[in-house]
Amino acid sequence: MADTVLMDVSDGLATITINRPDAMNAMNTEAKVALRDALRKVADDKAVRAVLLTATGRAFCVGQDLKEHVSKLAEVSEGGGNALSTVQEHYNPIVRALTDMEKPVVAGVNGIAAGAGLGFALAADYRVVADTAAFNTSFAGVALTADSGVSWTLPRLIGQSRAADLLFFPRTFSAQEAYDLGIANKVVPAADLAKEAIAVARALADGPTVAYASLKASMAYGAAHTLPETLEKEDELQTRAGASQDHTIAVRAFLAKERPTYLGR
Repeated sequence: MADTVLMDVSDGLATITINRPDAMNAMNTEAKVALRDALRKVADDKAVRAVLLTATGRAFCVGQDLKEHVSKLAEVSEGGGNALSTVQEHYNPIVRALTDMEKPVVAGVNGIAAGAGLGFALAADYRVVADTAAFNTSFAGVALTADSGVSWTLPRLIGQSRAADLLFFPRTFSAQEAYDLGIANKVVPAADLAKEAIAVARALADGPTVAYASLKASMAYGAAHTLPETLEKEDELQTRAGASQDHTIAVRAFLAKERPTYLGR
């Protein structure tokens, strides 16, 4: 594992940390490959029941490393390469790994999340945000369209009109505004971010994993299908969740007035 991305797995919780603090965690090719591969690894690890995605330093992730991008644009002008092939090779797989994994993902947003960094945060299932953090869509500011799923996730979180405003007229907005818009689930003092994000992720790691996976699948399906279609999907997913060991554990614990201890299966 490259040191641009760190990974730790402990008692069912995987913590993935973007680690380029001197570059405000901008994503160069090494970091993108490392993040993509780390997410795929924890997605496939049956021992992992929840994931915390966070970063070191004063930024969460400012998106593409523009210094590297400029060099790739130069290659294109000389008749070689594709400067934006990274969307297909890296950003799309990263976002799909976050959204498709059958376990909840928490983003611990410690600082500015911009461009693809915003996309990573929005692709998580729950966002714990430091009160000193901020957000920016950034794309139009460098004459690009949205990637990393932002054109899908942002309108669904805050509505089409507000998303258009933030995308057409990029600006930095605060953690409090992110909370007011519905982007941040929880805003906490910066000094408490690590503790609070871990607490949320740990609660999910100790919870009913099959139910969480089904909730993720149900919400994603419902965002693009009709109510009758979604009702059918809910029936399918409820059958799956109802057959899990954790459902039996939960019902027995409820009847016994005890706290359930879930197995994640």
